Amino acid sequence: MSAAPQAPAAIASTVIDPIAYAEWDDLLNTFDWLRENMPVARIENGDLHDPFWLVTGYDDVMRISKDNATFLNAPRGVVLGFRESDAMIKAITGGSPHLVNSLVALDAPIHPKYRRLTQEWFMPKNLSQLEGEIKALAKTTVDRLVDAGTEADFVPVVSAPYPLHVVMQILGVPEEDEQRMLFLTQQMFGGQDEDLNKTGMANMTAEQVTQLVVGAVADFEAYFAKLTEEKRANPTDDVASVIANAKVDGEYLSDRDMAGYYIIVASAGHDTTSASTAGAMMALAQDPEQFARLKADRDLLPGIVEEAIRWTSPVQHFMRTAAEDVEVCGVHIKEGDWLMINYVAANHDERVFENPRKFDAARSPNRHLAFGAGAHQCLGLHMARMEMKILFNELLDRIETVELAGEPKRAKSSFVGGLKTLPLRYTLSK
Repeated sequence: MSAAPQAPAAIASTVIDPIAYAEWDDLLNTFDWLRENMPVARIENGDLHDPFWLVTGYDDVMRISKDNATFLNAPRGVVLGFRESDAMIKAITGGSPHLVNSLVALDAPIHPKYRRLTQEWFMPKNLSQLEGEIKALAKTTVDRLVDAGTEADFVPVVSAPYPLHVVMQILGVPEEDEQRMLFLTQQMFGGQDEDLNKTGMANMTAEQVTQLVVGAVADFEAYFAKLTEEKRANPTDDVASVIANAKVDGEYLSDRDMAGYYIIVASAGHDTTSASTAGAMMALAQDPEQFARLKADRDLLPGIVEEAIRWTSPVQHFMRTAAEDVEVCGVHIKEGDWLMINYVAANHDERVFENPRKFDAARSPNRHLAFGAGAHQCLGLHMARMEMKILFNELLDRIETVELAGEPKRAKSSFVGGLKTLPLRYTLSK
């Protein structure tokens, strides 16, 4: 057991810099170097944030993800935050590091109880009953692409609105409120990308950013408080009704816990699928032979979907806190230490994924970590896969050829990331 070397200052800055996540190849080069030289690296950036251990190897990230007794979610922020913002959040919440008290911020014994409330709803057997509705949404979405002519930016036309429509329908949010939900999500997860947060956040201080996010959370909570009243009075067959009427240990969820449940479903349920969908389309636009093979053989579609999810890794990191002294890859981690498990790095570990930067639809096995693992594995993974398969079946029926019509651009975000623009040129099927 040994102490890990401290990461060089340039690397310590890179791995937390939202702008670095928009420069994908350079970022992957950094993670390659870390896996080879410092698979568990100490990251310090002065007064910006508390020190943490960055874990980049697949096996180590998998182990930490599955060991929820040793590596906890609750005691610290589950997303990297800055000291100034963390202090403000604790002041607002009365001491909690979590502005939103959602499933990702909970540990056992409460986490499994809360997860069970909706787990059955998101299983394939139940989701199959929604297939017809999702197919209709996919058709309407592709209609917009067809109506655009022969060139369009795939992200705002297809990959962003489609999963938003799906998750809002599942949640029971009326269509006229979807744009409000999208705007609030952008405020919470747009990070420092000036094209996504729509608020000038990139030029704000940490205090201003925190105040903006606090306002977005308050708006979410007010909206869903009203929705809860409606769903308790007149429950319908949707997730909002399940959450509104659920009881744990004989009691309704508290207002804060209920709001956190709504928010995680409403926000996490579309940004991530949007990123994977755009990633798959970019890969196909860059490889016309693979696109032609997929059109001819739809049995290849599950492989395309799974590889897109690995290749894009939309949720780029989560944080954990050591519950006890522990060793990770030969490095001594003390009780209370903060760790970042980086899914981008793990999903590009060449020891597990041959030629990991290549989009390989035939990759098998493809045991990626884009959905996490263990008790906190993404609740909506089956829904994401189904959405993508349905959408691409519709796209393949109506698009004959596709190619890039410009340079795709990635979002500046160290948490949830992916393409923010994907200009395409395409021909329509006769």
